[in-house]
Amino acid sequence: MELKKLKGFRDLLPDETPLWQYMEAKARRVLEAFGYREVRLPLLEDTALFRRSIGEATDIVEKEMYTFVDTGGNSVTLRPEGTASAVRAYLENGFARSAPKARWYYLGPMFRRERPQKGRLRQFHQIGVECFGWAEAEADAEVLTLLWDLFAAFGLSDRLRLEINTLGCSADRAAYVQTLRAHLQGLRSDLCPDCQRRIDTNPLRVLDCKKERCRQLTSDAPRITEAVCPKCSEHFARVREILDGVGLAYRVNPRMVRGLDYYNRTTFELLAEGLGAQNAVAAGGRYDGLAEALGGPPVPALGFALGMERLGLLLDPEAAPAPVPTAYWVTRGPEAAARALALRRELAARGMGSAMDLAARSFKAQMRAADRSGARFALILAEDEMASGTVTVKDLSTGNQETVAVGELISYLMGRIATPS
Repeated sequence: MELKKLKGFRDLLPDETPLWQYMEAKARRVLEAFGYREVRLPLLEDTALFRRSIGEATDIVEKEMYTFVDTGGNSVTLRPEGTASAVRAYLENGFARSAPKARWYYLGPMFRRERPQKGRLRQFHQIGVECFGWAEAEADAEVLTLLWDLFAAFGLSDRLRLEINTLGCSADRAAYVQTLRAHLQGLRSDLCPDCQRRIDTNPLRVLDCKKERCRQLTSDAPRITEAVCPKCSEHFARVREILDGVGLAYRVNPRMVRGLDYYNRTTFELLAEGLGAQNAVAAGGRYDGLAEALGGPPVPALGFALGMERLGLLLDPEAAPAPVPTAYWVTRGPEAAARALALRRELAARGMGSAMDLAARSFKAQMRAADRSGARFALILAEDEMASGTVTVKDLSTGNQETVAVGELISYLMGRIATPS
């Protein structure tokens, strides 16, 4: 039987990984410039963590989680998102007491058993940000500007649209859910089967439905902004005031409600052109009650996650070309090959990559491979070089070559690398 990867999973092959390394490295630089520090979280968590945080009546918990009982009889789940794990780590490791104000970020895979489609896989990758300890609107503005600047660093500003909304506090949200449910009852028979179910379990999700018929039917549904208390309205107004002050463009979208149970107050999505219906490349919001729901003290917090697969779809693959070696070793005879292996280690210790054919092919075949490798130099070790303790260095871009003593090879190459060919 031929073994294949599971549906909704994919291999990231060596030609693709330079783009992913580029995304990760640039994201780290931007996030750390804003004072965020990396946290590395487990892939596997107690199932109860996600049931209590995300919500029993969400599609993620009801249909999409990879959950199983381990050999110890424990129900465990591959993480479907990062926020719950981050809050668990924040509480379990005592940050709520010792360092309640914290800025964290993480990178890595998440798992949801959704219908696979372009930019949406069952194992997908996110870059996430969590900002703990600040209830002020300034924290919301910081996270939003950070999100925008992160995508701007990739040169994508002209393809993005930021949409924001407020869900108010938990009391506002609870009251709105009742109002919305009453409104939707009159539309039940005309909505899709999923939305009919959501009326009873999570009415907010009806407003997120991507089916055009459902969107038309709910176009005049009550808006959550009409149910928000004065204090939460003031908070949202302050967020907008700061964004206006720094010149960050946005659109208030009163239909954006974010179906996860833990969201409150400011919520947002970053949308991109050219991705079709699945055009959200990042999303997040405030979740002030989540720490308390997981057994900790009240901790104001907010964050976002961006999808790396979708970010990759927006980028030119040539933005991160595959690495090429500085040099390619061309040898004749086993003693020359052994010396080349030793010298490769010395070059690597100085940060210079070099390639080598280990199959002892003909001199001509090795030179052809050197030309194809993209290396600037061919480093030739044959009988004459072995006898004289030298290396012939051929500049593959010009065809010029020089004989260099083995002991001077590293300094010679470093000098030539500093000089354009």
